[in-house]
Amino acid sequence: MTLSHLQLPGKIVVFGTSGQVGGSLLKLLGERGIGLDYPQVDLSKPESLAQHLDRLQPDAVINAAAYTQVDKAETEEKLAYLINAESPGAIARWCAEKKIPFIHYSTDYVFSGEGERAWNEEDEPHPLNKYGLSKLLGEQAIAKAGGQWLLFRTSWIYGATGVNFFKTMLKCGAEREDLRIVNDQYGSPTYAPELAEATLKGLHTALLQKSAGPGSTFPSGIYHLTGSGVTTWFDFANAIFEEARVFKIPLKIQKLVPITSAEYPTPARRPRNSRMNNEKARGVLGVSLPHWKTSLIECMLHFQ
Repeated sequence: MTLSHLQLPGKIVVFGTSGQVGGSLLKLLGERGIGLDYPQVDLSKPESLAQHLDRLQPDAVINAAAYTQVDKAETEEKLAYLINAESPGAIARWCAEKKIPFIHYSTDYVFSGEGERAWNEEDEPHPLNKYGLSKLLGEQAIAKAGGQWLLFRTSWIYGATGVNFFKTMLKCGAEREDLRIVNDQYGSPTYAPELAEATLKGLHTALLQKSAGPGSTFPSGIYHLTGSGVTTWFDFANAIFEEARVFKIPLKIQKLVPITSAEYPTPARRPRNSRMNNEKARGVLGVSLPHWKTSLIECMLHFQ
C-alpha cells in the first residue's frame, strides 16, 4: 500500500515539525499537512493551543512535539510536565470535543526498565525519571479525554537529520579514534521516516475500522511501535560504523570500548530494558517496522 492510496482526513495539523518524526510526517502529508512549531506555538502554554486549532479547524491532529531533554527534566520538571503532559491533554480534549482523531507519541521510559522481557501495553508503568513521569502523565491525560485517539510508544528514534545517536556517532567517529559506548541497555532503534509512515497507515486502518458498519468503533488506545529486533547502544554504534565504511563515509574511529551504565553516570537514570512488544499494533492496525539493521541502511542512503 502506498501513501497515495491511504484514506486520510483532508487537513491534518502536525505539532513539532522541526523534529525528526514531525518533519517526516509533514513531508509525507504534502498539501494536507499543516505544521505547527515553536515559536509559532508554545507547548509550555497549553492554554494557548485551542486558539490555534480553532483557527485552523483540522480534520485530525498529530502531536510529534515533546520535551525530550531527559537529564534536564530532573531540574526542569515543571517545563517537562507542561509540554509532555498538560499540552497533549489540552489537544486531546479539543479533538474529543470536535470528534476528530488525535495521534500522540510516548516512550519506553514510562517503564522501569527491569528484566529482559519485551514490554507490552498492559504492563504497569513505573518511570525511572522525571522525563518518563511527564510522558506517563501525558498518556493518562489523553486517555481521560477520550474520543478517537492513537498513542504510539516508541524508542531510540534516529534519522539522517536532527539530533540523535546516529548523527552523534558519525560526528564523533569522524573526530576521535576511540569511543566508550554503553553495552548493557537493550532496545530497538526506530527510524523516524518509517515511524511516520506507519503512523499514517495506522490512522488509515483505524478510520476504516470505524466506518466498517453499524457498531464499528475507532480502535482508540496505546500501541507499541518500534523498529524490529533488539540491540545495545554499543552494538548499534558498531553497526553504524560498519555501514559508514561501506558507504565510504570518512571516519577516524579505530576502537569502540563497551562500558556499563554505571561507568557512564547521568543525572537521570536510564532503563536497561527498552524492549517493546509490537504485536498489538501489527494485529489491530496492521503496521510494523523493518528490522533495525535494514532501516539503518535506508538511513545511510538518505544521509549521503
